[in-house]
Amino acid sequence: MNKSKILRGDVVKVIAGSHKGKIGPVVKLSKDKKRVYVEGIVAIKHAKPSQTDQEGGIREIPAGVDISNVSLVDPKVKDSATRVGYKIADGKKVRIAKKSGSEVK
Repeated sequence: MNKSKILRGDVVKVIAGSHKGKIGPVVKLSKDKKRVYVEGIVAIKHAKPSQTDQEGGIREIPAGVDISNVSLVDPKVKDSATRVGYKIADGKKVRIAKKSGSEVK
């Protein structure tokens, strides 16, 4: 099973690709957990006029980013990418930021 360390709602930073440096919350994860959709990252699509879409033209659609190209933003040190670790606290497994050691909601 492919368990992701990044979940919906986490604030992430894009660390590679054409959107490198952009920061935003994860809006959606793909079913296979290999792509994430980050708020504010869009792709341009040219649509021809059709029966349903009389106008056509240029559309902005949400663009998926490979999960290996994003990193969690440290909740303590803003704008700083960090790796994710785990620890047991009060009998529950919680995610922590490796850089600061703070707990990730």
